[in-house]
Amino acid sequence: MSRYPFLCIVSFAFLFSACGLINEKNKGKGVNLFSVAQDKELGAQVAAEIDMNTAQYPLLDSVQYAGVYAYVYNVRNKILNSGKVDFKDDFDWRLRIIHDDSTLNAFCTPGGYIYIYTGILKFLDSEDEFAGVLAHEIAHADMRHSTRQMTKMFGVQLLLSVLAGNQPALTQVTAALVGLRNSRKHEEQADERSVAYLCPTDYNAAGGAGFFQKIEELGGARTPEFLSTHPNPKDRIEHFHTNAIEMGCGGEKRFETEYAAMLNQLPK
Repeated sequence: MSRYPFLCIVSFAFLFSACGLINEKNKGKGVNLFSVAQDKELGAQVAAEIDMNTAQYPLLDSVQYAGVYAYVYNVRNKILNSGKVDFKDDFDWRLRIIHDDSTLNAFCTPGGYIYIYTGILKFLDSEDEFAGVLAHEIAHADMRHSTRQMTKMFGVQLLLSVLAGNQPALTQVTAALVGLRNSRKHEEQADERSVAYLCPTDYNAAGGAGFFQKIEELGGARTPEFLSTHPNPKDRIEHFHTNAIEMGCGGEKRFETEYAAMLNQLPK
């Protein structure tokens, strides 16, 4: 037992305060040893690393494909303006599209830097489905899942070394974030938040279920590897719809025609 119990308690409380744990927006989200500012800093560094690696992450040019970017940013804005995103005004919520038709994925780094593969855009059928997927990724950042997972994987010291300019550590963390398999609990939380974000909009709030419905229809033929550790797609479909009913969501818009017009602007 410590000879200085009071000192230990004060130090522990200071650590929590310094790391941003005593924060209204973090209530109910568990312990995170990173502050919100550190989430933003880490996310910005990872985003810069991804943006420079054009061989692995061929980004669509935002000028050449201005119409596509305007479309996805409009969907993002509807989600952010729902009034349900805790860190709406704290994170950057920047979008980039990766030209890779074979990858059914999207991911979000800490601080709200979101990457969407053309593969998942072309896989989906309507704007509400895309909004559901995008809201799911926003939820991961909003609930600060990535830095929680990264801390478990690497320890806080390695993440802090990234912030201090350790390039090999940054490369390691970037690769881990891109291929990150969130815990089942985090996936369930992000699915529920996806519905909550869309509920105040005119979208079908269970739009995120569309991705999993298509996976089911294909008999798992194109099931992404990252889903292997996630909740069963059938269960997730049911949870999307159950959450929408329980939250009393009334939106029904799917915007299929508008979505098809956006897809026509993507590279073939």
